[in-house]
Amino acid sequence: MKLTNSILALMLTTTLLSFSQKKKIVTISNPLNTDREFETVELSKTSLGLKSSDKLEKYSVKELGTSSFLISQCVDENGDGISDLLLFQPKIKALGTNKYEIVINTATKTKSPIVFCYSRFVPERIDDYAWENNKVAFRTYGPVAQKMTEDKVKGGTLTSGIDAWLKRVEYPVINKWYEKYTNGTGTYHKDTGEGLDNFHVGDSRGIGGVAVKIDTAYYYSKNFISWKTITTGPIRTSFTLTYADWNAVGNKIKELKHISLDYGSFLSKFEIEVFGVNTLSTGITLHNNDGKTESNLNEGWIDYWQPIDDSELGTGIVFPKNTMISAEKYMNSNKDLCNLYATLKVVNNKVIYYTGFGWKKQGEFLTKEAWENYLTNYAIKINNPLLVKIK
Repeated sequence: MKLTNSILALMLTTTLLSFSQKKKIVTISNPLNTDREFETVELSKTSLGLKSSDKLEKYSVKELGTSSFLISQCVDENGDGISDLLLFQPKIKALGTNKYEIVINTATKTKSPIVFCYSRFVPERIDDYAWENNKVAFRTYGPVAQKMTEDKVKGGTLTSGIDAWLKRVEYPVINKWYEKYTNGTGTYHKDTGEGLDNFHVGDSRGIGGVAVKIDTAYYYSKNFISWKTITTGPIRTSFTLTYADWNAVGNKIKELKHISLDYGSFLSKFEIEVFGVNTLSTGITLHNNDGKTESNLNEGWIDYWQPIDDSELGTGIVFPKNTMISAEKYMNSNKDLCNLYATLKVVNNKVIYYTGFGWKKQGEFLTKEAWENYLTNYAIKINNPLLVKIK
C-alpha cells in the first residue's frame, strides 16, 4: 500500500511538473494613451509552442494572479477539422500592460457562452448570406437571386453590394428575423423594437462593396457564387465568398472575399484577394444624396452621415495606413450608381479594410461627429495594435 501511494505521488508530481512546463504567460501592452477593449488577440499553436497534434480546445485564458477566466474561442481557419487559433479580448488601460496565463482546462464544464458573432447561408430567403454581432448585422446575395433577376422573376436581387440590417438590441436577430419572413408572421422591414432592414442597396456598393475604376467609370462583380462559413462564436464570425471572374473593359478580375466580424465592433473586416488590377475601389451608397460625406486621407477613412426614415445613419470604411490612394464622390443620373469611393493599393493581390455603420436609434452615435470620432479612433488602433509577447 505504501509502495502504491509512493508511485501515485510520483505520478502526480510528474503530471504537475509537466503541466507547469506547458503554462504560457501572455503579456499584452497598450502603446496608446487610451483604454482598449473589443480588440481580439489571436494566438496560434506555433506562438504558444504547442505541437500540431495538440488541441487548442484544451486551453483557457486566465488573468495572471487571479481566478478570473476570459471568454475564448477556437477557430479552424483552414477547414481541416483542427483548430488553428485561440481568440480572446483583453481590456487594457491606456499605456498599460496586463498578463494572462494559458492553462489546461481543469474546471468542470460551464454553460457555453452566447454566440453573439454569427453568420450563415440563408436558403429559405432565396440564397442570402447574413452575418451579425452584438452591434450590427449585414447580408449580401447569391447566384439564385441573380438568376431570378436576369430571368425577370419577381423577388430576385442582382448586386455584389453589402446590405445593412439596423439592429438595436445586443442579442442575435438573424434567425429570428428570417423566421418571421419564412412563416409569414412578420417582416424585417418594419421595426418592432429590435431594428429593421430599411437600407436600400440595389446596384450600389451598399456598405463596402468593391469596384474597379477604368477611365471615368466603375465596374464590379455580380452576386457571389459560393460561400464557406469558417467560424461562429462569442468573439468572432468569419466566412469566405467567391465570385465568378468578371470583366472591367478587357481586364479579367478574380475576386475572393474573406469577411470577419468581432464582438463589440461596428465594422466588419474585409480581406479581399483580387487578381487582374493594381488598384481596387470600395464604396458606400449615397442613397438620395441628402447627407454629408467626409474623406480623411491622412487618417485613412471615408464616411457618409445621412437621414434615414425618422432617424440618422453613419456609414464608413477605415483603411490601414498608407493603403488609401484617393477618394471620390461619384455622381450619376442613376441614383444607385452614386457612391462615395476610396481607391486602394493592391499589395500581393490583397486589400484590407473595415466597413460598417452606426445607427442613431441604436444609441451609441447620436451625431456625425461621434461617428467620425469612432472611425478616427478605429484607424489609430488598427495602425497601433496591441503588443503581444508570449513566454
